[in-house]
Amino acid sequence: MSFFVKTSNPEEWQSQLAEPNKQWKTGYSAKALAYCWMEAEGFPSSVRRVFQRSEYGVFKNIEFLVGFVEYKVPLPPRGHPSQNDILVLAKNKKDLIIITVEGKVFEPFGETVGDWLRDESTGKKTRLKDLSDLLQLNQDNLQEIRYQLLHRTASAVIEAKRFNASTALMLVHSFSPNREWFDDYSNFASLFGITAQRNAIHFAKGLDDVNLYLAWITGEKEYLTK
Repeated sequence: MSFFVKTSNPEEWQSQLAEPNKQWKTGYSAKALAYCWMEAEGFPSSVRRVFQRSEYGVFKNIEFLVGFVEYKVPLPPRGHPSQNDILVLAKNKKDLIIITVEGKVFEPFGETVGDWLRDESTGKKTRLKDLSDLLQLNQDNLQEIRYQLLHRTASAVIEAKRFNASTALMLVHSFSPNREWFDDYSNFASLFGITAQRNAIHFAKGLDDVNLYLAWITGEKEYLTK
């Protein structure tokens, strides 16, 4: 069981980062994301606008319940968890919604699945199969996909199942002025038959009792100077 301490200001996020001294810099995603979401006291205006104009009713009257900073989700089998920048528990009038938030500015999504799998350890091969099965994806199509996108999306589905939430959303909140790394997101979304767009929510697929969605939302540029 995990216990969480309430965060009262953005600076308190720093201690929760995987590399606090390296990642906490003005103009980079960790600091921009912290100031943006904490000053909004929930969903930032950039996120809420996309929710309200979405074609999917599940996001129309969404209510932010609680956000968990640097939330680690265990992945099958044993090994490193997926450390999400934010995990949000939200709801609408009928259902619970799980949202994993990945902040971006200049930082890439990391290595491809092919590079990550290069040593071909048994644990990695088993994990890739488990994540592929969870998301109902063909392993043979994942070599050029960024591994981070794969396990962040799996995190949303895993936690949705754990909380009995019917909706899971993997949300990239990008503050990049040059829209860097969107192509990586677009390539990942294409695995689900999605033609990705910025500032839009896309339905990916129904996974048993969880409906999975993906989104790329452009954050407010003023947070790059916070």
